[in-house]
Amino acid sequence: MSAPETEEPRSPRIQMSPPVFILSGVLTFSIVLFAAIFSGPAATLFASIQGWIVASAGWFYVLAVAGFMIFVVAVALSGHGRVKLGPDHSEPDYSYTSWFAMLFSAGMGIGLMFFGVAEPVMHYVSPPVGEPQTVEAAREAMKITFFHWGMHAWAIYAVVALSLAYFAFRHDLPLTIRSSLYPLIGDRIYGPIGHTVDIFAVLGTIFGVATSLGFGVIQINAGLEYLFGVPNNLPVQVLLITVITAIATVSVGLGLDAGIRRISVLNMILAGSLLAFVLIAGPTIYLLQTLVQNTGNYLTNLMHMTFNLYAYEPNEWIGGWTLFYWGWWIAWAPFVGMFIARVSRGRTIREFIVGVLLVPLGFTLMWMTFFGNTALHMIMIQGISELADAVAIDTSVALFQFFEHLPLSSVTALIATLLVVTFFVTSSDSGSLVVDILTSGGRDDSPTWQRIFWAIVEGVVAASLLVAGGLAALQTAAIASALPFTVVMILMCWGLLTSLNLEARKRVSLNATRMSPTGPRGASNWKNRLHAMMHQPKRREVVRYIQQIVKPALSEVAAELRKQNLQAEISEGEDDRIWVEVLHGDEIDFFYSIHPTPYEPPTFVMRDTVDKRLEKLKYYRAEVHLKEGGQDYDVMGWSKDDLIHDVLEQYQRHMHFLSGLR
Repeated sequence: MSAPETEEPRSPRIQMSPPVFILSGVLTFSIVLFAAIFSGPAATLFASIQGWIVASAGWFYVLAVAGFMIFVVAVALSGHGRVKLGPDHSEPDYSYTSWFAMLFSAGMGIGLMFFGVAEPVMHYVSPPVGEPQTVEAAREAMKITFFHWGMHAWAIYAVVALSLAYFAFRHDLPLTIRSSLYPLIGDRIYGPIGHTVDIFAVLGTIFGVATSLGFGVIQINAGLEYLFGVPNNLPVQVLLITVITAIATVSVGLGLDAGIRRISVLNMILAGSLLAFVLIAGPTIYLLQTLVQNTGNYLTNLMHMTFNLYAYEPNEWIGGWTLFYWGWWIAWAPFVGMFIARVSRGRTIREFIVGVLLVPLGFTLMWMTFFGNTALHMIMIQGISELADAVAIDTSVALFQFFEHLPLSSVTALIATLLVVTFFVTSSDSGSLVVDILTSGGRDDSPTWQRIFWAIVEGVVAASLLVAGGLAALQTAAIASALPFTVVMILMCWGLLTSLNLEARKRVSLNATRMSPTGPRGASNWKNRLHAMMHQPKRREVVRYIQQIVKPALSEVAAELRKQNLQAEISEGEDDRIWVEVLHGDEIDFFYSIHPTPYEPPTFVMRDTVDKRLEKLKYYRAEVHLKEGGQDYDVMGWSKDDLIHDVLEQYQRHMHFLSGLR
């Protein structure tokens, strides 16, 4: 399943998958023209499609989303949770702080700014069932809001992200949507089927980000009008899109670490500050009480809400809210899922799922409680009914109307406007990064101009549709397109589970196989063996050993395997590692590698050592790596025959595993 660890040549000026890059560009241009020139008929067409989905396929959406949440929780609790998203020896690329910040910013940060006040108030004024504007309506409003922004949304993202990260980082397949289907269709992912899946993901990402960018500038414009009297009109909104796109272009040009990560951390600082302010300036004790009660109500009624289609109380509410959200999260899943996968390398599956499901969820529930319940307290207790009227008239100004009734309203409105901008920048630049990865065949080291190109395309699409009035039609189309992608996600779950079960079966098979003991067979002199155990070689010594002993040993094995009509290849990496790979056609290939791996000396060696000498005291081991990653044993000092026997033992284990699959 994996690709060999070889250094592939890459053009310094261009790196793309032509079918995906070219067809995505052509289709983007065509769809924008249709939605812009024929905005009325387009809106009617897409709305009728969405209406059919709500009426006829709503049950499928509800069942699928429930299945996604059950799937990710079950995988996390199973033995598969210990598997790493990468080789067994890999470590996470980012700290918890940076990782959580990027998860939250890319996932739904901007939505919280738009709906944090508006949604609870709207459910309070117009609940799906029951009397409006009552205590029970307020309780139900927060329960519904928690449901829409809770674990189900993050479970949808987790399914896509987990599948992509697993196949890309553990099995060396391209970081593209098509790779998740490898267990089901094999090498056909590199043909038309794979191209189609990736093109679909590119279009969903471009139009999802573009429509959100277009609608979001309306809220930014409302904030600037409130703060500085800036006119709220179309030219200003186009200018705002241009400015945000320019900032996102700079960010995406700087790269993931220098650009997106830093802005994501800034987002979390600003959002945390705003959240703390509302808690302190608002009814603090009431908010803490409602946070506990809202969370309890959400968890208690989670199963009921998950499967509730209001079949016994038919109304249009579920289509306008729950099914709308489920479709929107699924439409965003290729974009957000791939971005989460990109920043999650090195985490275990259990750590990944717990982090993706629970950490952003905790912040989201606090945000919705502190903003939503403060707004409800203003309306119900303080009698500020004009806030409900403002929400009903224009949800984009709800947040700024809300701050008018708290201290320092101008300062908080300014921070909120800045936060909306930075959230949109992270959505735009992370969306551009994802599109670039998809259109470059899974490579994340493509030329900067390609990432900048897609950032500009997103801005142009948003501005064009905003001017032509086609944004609403395209948003409806994006949500309607979630139906076929739901089927793709079900296949992703199937493929991931198939591969995880295969990997677990391999581990059990290898552990149960009786093999001769590992270790240096020529070490008959126990004093020499003890010396080898205590010796701490430097890198040059390990590299010399690899060239003088390991390379000839692997070459002899490869030559003998070729005599047995097997395709065996020897390769060397720039980091001085060397490996032999035995190709088995449609079956899983065998891979055996020796890496020079650095270690710090044990504490009893360093007890009299100052910190500045630590680097000089590092020693190296010649460690064995298989496809699954490092095997945590050192072959430094073994004879050539010892190494040959070790390769054959590992190959025998591999053949035993393959025979169990046939």
